[in-house]
Amino acid sequence: MIKSSRRQFLGRSGLVTLAFGGLQRFVETSAFAAEAGRLEDKLNTDFYGTLDLLPGFSYTVFSETGDKMDDGLLVPGKHDGMGAFAGPGGRTILVRNHELDTGPADQSPFGTKRALLRKVPRAKIYDAGKGRKPGLGGTTTLVFNTKEQRLEKHFLSLAGTYRNCAGGVTPWNTWVTCEEDTSRPNEGGQLPEDEMEKEHGYNFEVPTSDKIGLADPVPLKPMGRFRHEAIAVDPRSGVVYQTEDRGDGLFYRFIPTTPGQLAAGGRLQALKLRDLPRADTRNWSEAKFKTGQSFLVEWVDIMSVEALDDDLRYQGFYERGAARFARGEGAWYGHDAVFFACTNGGTKRKGQIWRYTPSPREGTRAENDQPGQLELFIEPNDGKIVENADNITIAPWGDLIVTEDGVIPHYVVGVTPEGKTYKLAKTSLGEFAGACFSPDGSTLFVNIQTPGLTVAITGPWKTLRDRAV
Repeated sequence: MIKSSRRQFLGRSGLVTLAFGGLQRFVETSAFAAEAGRLEDKLNTDFYGTLDLLPGFSYTVFSETGDKMDDGLLVPGKHDGMGAFAGPGGRTILVRNHELDTGPADQSPFGTKRALLRKVPRAKIYDAGKGRKPGLGGTTTLVFNTKEQRLEKHFLSLAGTYRNCAGGVTPWNTWVTCEEDTSRPNEGGQLPEDEMEKEHGYNFEVPTSDKIGLADPVPLKPMGRFRHEAIAVDPRSGVVYQTEDRGDGLFYRFIPTTPGQLAAGGRLQALKLRDLPRADTRNWSEAKFKTGQSFLVEWVDIMSVEALDDDLRYQGFYERGAARFARGEGAWYGHDAVFFACTNGGTKRKGQIWRYTPSPREGTRAENDQPGQLELFIEPNDGKIVENADNITIAPWGDLIVTEDGVIPHYVVGVTPEGKTYKLAKTSLGEFAGACFSPDGSTLFVNIQTPGLTVAITGPWKTLRDRAV
């Protein structure tokens, strides 16, 4: 286990407020709209057709689908969410998700005929599919040397799960990976000989380590069974916030009985607007929620959290009055707030980013006297600005970095604290995901989900604001 200090974690995450302040100003600045069409012209066309970047920047491709890893297995496909951690000797350890269920076989870590499945102890596979259709999702761990810009090691670190989409880093230096899938055995009248062995729809915790090995596949059932997307942890309280990738999903929090010990139990709750029960924040039919408005929050208990019928969002909305959101996606904690993206919120369904500011007494009875607050930070309604925000992260110098999940081509978008914007990268391959920075600040890592590869981007980061519109 690699350790880092709480101060370091807070220092990295605290930059988020500056970036979001700039993002709100940028949405409200009409000058951007006039210049938006010129942003793409600043990117150099890549001869290999992988990644267009700003002048002076370069990229390295590594750990592509099908590559042989150091544990003898193959790199799985559909690279998705990812976290970066400090490794030994200044190296970066990446923990990366794979959004696969039981196929296709050509993206399996076990080979097209599952011959490599024998290399994995049965106890380390969450759902082995009776040896015929094992879960192909999970995580891989990578050790990357930023000084030499090369991959040193990669291996499977969680096996047998389904559709690991996003997740989040924790202050105690682990990666929580989230299943965006609620399949279960014999669901929908399937035959008894169905190969699926276990219910899906859980979070799993993966230690950060440069040692080859698989995490124990322990589902964090107290955190709820639903179509998870991402998590963000408030290091002051240990409360974990969770997004749900449904068009009518909720925003949850999990209050662990013992902070940092997620498997030991706790309370699952959903966010409710104190004065607006059953609020529909999506703004699909009309813009009921405006940027800059703040709403007092209360939290309602969610019962029967394992939810075999995948009905937690109905319980929360109809029975408890919780607020409804438009496909919760990436989440990030910083500067005493949690920011989360809703990828198709807004009147044009181009996405929203919300900010939740916890109560100074979050998770205690006293929070009713000082309730947390929810605010809509942005709703661009213009694909030239952001086309369906997905994963979000914060650069070491304070800029917000947003990956898109919209129409091709896809962009990585940067926003300065002053509100200036730039397109940092472009691809006409699959969607971007998993953006995160190395602890030394030298390298931006990002995944391209199809055909399944990870890139390390380097260059003159300090010049970005000079290039921005």
